Amino acid sequence: MNSHVTDLSRYEDWLRWLADRGADDPDVRVVWVGGSAATGGYDEWSDLDIDLLCTPGEADAVHDRLVARIREDFDVDHVWELPKATWPDGRQCFVNHQQRPGALEEPTRLVDLHISELSDAHRFIDVRRHGTPIVVHDPEGLVALRHDDEEQIRAAIAESVDQIRQRRATAEWLVNRAFRRGQLPEAVQFYLGFGLSPLVRLLRIEHCPWRHDFGLRYLHEDLPADVANRVSSLLPGNGDLADLSTACFAWTDELLG
Repeated sequence: MNSHVTDLSRYEDWLRWLADRGADDPDVRVVWVGGSAATGGYDEWSDLDIDLLCTPGEADAVHDRLVARIREDFDVDHVWELPKATWPDGRQCFVNHQQRPGALEEPTRLVDLHISELSDAHRFIDVRRHGTPIVVHDPEGLVALRHDDEEQIRAAIAESVDQIRQRRATAEWLVNRAFRRGQLPEAVQFYLGFGLSPLVRLLRIEHCPWRHDFGLRYLHEDLPADVANRVSSLLPGNGDLADLSTACFAWTDELLG
């Protein structure tokens, strides 16, 4: 998916640091860069998406000592540590070098560090979904590029389509009832969750089934331009919500039909 060489010079210090941690920490088994650097679309606002595989059973310990070392070795403004229960076999944190990266006043310096316990589920990477990983540390050759199981993909897609079909009438009722009652925040929430998101799921199934569950992310990379633009035209704010709902569900019916 990423045929060009991504310029990661903005995070060169991080790449060296991660390689060093792989060399001196026996529980750090694999480190690679993913995200937009691997799939495409990486730019001056991109963070650095790091996937790290550690010795099974050591995710918490690896996370805690790496975060402590990060605070020592880098100029860090703050770290967002996700709750331990977020991942059943791993940990995740976001390291912010800037106080307000969202101000976009300078190139972003933000690292998404996702630590997972070493397993086949994590070391096998489907490049159609995640791009080609930029491997930083893998002395044992554990990273393997392999498509996800097609039967499992088809089963997940079939279940998704069945659910969208089953709740079609209820979904439209939820959206339009809230709108008719003048409960606009509720109407927008239902519209995005039960109208637009299922529509996008159907479009992904048609155009990029291997990323059928990616939601509204990467639409302009994954869908034909005219289709992505048509989806954008259905976003709240582009007209009367009742009209948008009518158009959204009509398109859903077309795809289900």
